[in-house]
Amino acid sequence: MNNRIRLLPICVVIAFLLLTAARTQGQRTFCNPIDLPYRFQPDGAYRSAADPVIVLYKNLYWLFVSKNAGYYSSPDLLHWTFVKASGYPTDIWAPTVAVIGGKLCLTTGGSAGTFTTEDPATGQWRNLTTYNRNLSDPATFQDSDGRVFLYDGCSDDQPLRVTELDPQTMKELHPPVTTLAAMTDTHGWEVPGDDNSDYNARPWIEGSWINKLGGKYYLQYAGPGTQFSTYGDGVYVANKPMGPFVYQPYSPFSFKPTGFITGSGHSCTFADLHGRYWHVTTLSISRRHMFERRIGIFPAGILPDGQLVTNTYLGDYPQYIAGKARDPLHDNSPHWMLLSYHKPVTVSSTLPPDGQGSYEAAHAVDENVRSWWSAASGHEGEWLQLDLAKSCRVNAIQVNFADQGATAKDEFMADGYGYTILVSDNGRDWSTVVDHRTDPRDAPHEYTELQKPVMARYVRIVNSHSPANGLFSLYDLRVFGSALGDLPPQVTGQRVIRDSADGRQVTLSWNAAAGADFYIVRYGIAPDRLFGNYQVYDSTGLKIRSLNIGQEYYFTVDAVNGSGIMLGPEPIK
Repeated sequence: MNNRIRLLPICVVIAFLLLTAARTQGQRTFCNPIDLPYRFQPDGAYRSAADPVIVLYKNLYWLFVSKNAGYYSSPDLLHWTFVKASGYPTDIWAPTVAVIGGKLCLTTGGSAGTFTTEDPATGQWRNLTTYNRNLSDPATFQDSDGRVFLYDGCSDDQPLRVTELDPQTMKELHPPVTTLAAMTDTHGWEVPGDDNSDYNARPWIEGSWINKLGGKYYLQYAGPGTQFSTYGDGVYVANKPMGPFVYQPYSPFSFKPTGFITGSGHSCTFADLHGRYWHVTTLSISRRHMFERRIGIFPAGILPDGQLVTNTYLGDYPQYIAGKARDPLHDNSPHWMLLSYHKPVTVSSTLPPDGQGSYEAAHAVDENVRSWWSAASGHEGEWLQLDLAKSCRVNAIQVNFADQGATAKDEFMADGYGYTILVSDNGRDWSTVVDHRTDPRDAPHEYTELQKPVMARYVRIVNSHSPANGLFSLYDLRVFGSALGDLPPQVTGQRVIRDSADGRQVTLSWNAAAGADFYIVRYGIAPDRLFGNYQVYDSTGLKIRSLNIGQEYYFTVDAVNGSGIMLGPEPIK
């Protein structure tokens, strides 16, 4: 197959859409990170998309991300079509888009200005205005009275800002004023580090986004840095679009510090065609480069008293798509559990360690996107096989390709991954459940919901083509379904100690639950609002450093295995 790399022409875009639709027909669920043909960045070392905005315009969803040469459209938040753009500088960080005066208006970072179109499917934009200052991470918003506001800022030592714009020209009507700044002394989650422990570093406060909900203005912002697992979104609320804004002590309202892929900052909260809210966000790999990132979508909403919520509980497991969601804020899951974690793995070959790390087979089942297995080649016939330890019901499979050795630079891939997935109950008789040998496309995080679940103990993926001269490599092969066994017992012996010298920190411990694969610590500002969570593997204790001083919290610990979740006992205050 042709290994050439080039920007996607229209015929490839159409083929991509048709193949995607065929491969996801009848699908009710999706799995983060969402499967886009993530663009290789100019240095060629990694691919990325980040800083997302989704707007609903003319009954289609439009997704804009950083440095992407264009954007994507979708009728359902599941099938995405790339649109190559012109008329604005496309190689930019964090473009923001809003519907203003019935048109799409896109504002870039820097001083290039605001651009507009009434037909985004053409990819053609025209300039409205330029700015006499450099913007960073801008966000535009039109209020119900027609007034337009511009929020911006991205710095480790400067606050975020807001100014009002002329709705016709989009020019600034007055100098910007401050909205908020970092407060690491009291906001533990704003402290840099994968565990919020780097007290000598300054956070990057960035990624403004504004929603008007229930007559109030919700200004969300991101910190402490896009490369950290603790990258999340907090929120301030005001009665007027320019403030004053008041910090909400349930922040961060979007937080995913653990799991297969982590981070949930620099985001956009939007309503779908059914009126339900979602939070599209930046997920962090940050292994080959700090800006190596992906896109995730989580259910969101607002409680009757105004608390803004994002549901990240097992947020990289299968969840229902828009239109199929049940109770998205509390349970948007089909309850298909991960069956592949730390299961025995055999492979056709393994790439020897090098200066970048090691590539052993166990990395393909470690629930960590920052490590990966690689075969020694990209040849047809390279394979990886899992032993699920018993016959399980398999409902879905997510294949996360690691692009080891791929030679691409400032491009999308024109061809894609070809492979088959086979299952067996005895290791001798195999049946094919996924076959993409003849319809390869660039699907680096391809998620397949099987039309009918299958019973299997062994799962094997076999390479038929690795694109861009890359090796056959997997961040993780993730198998979802049910082990059809007993749930673990409810956790006992919960102990919680808040640090008396530093209220940002709390230490938890509990007794081991027989048969649990791992635990999920849930916490929040009320017993029925435990929206924060940490997944805990190979331990019965956890130190959390992401709390707000002066805020009371409640904690409980769920026990999880391949058969399901045993919710924790009564929360401890």
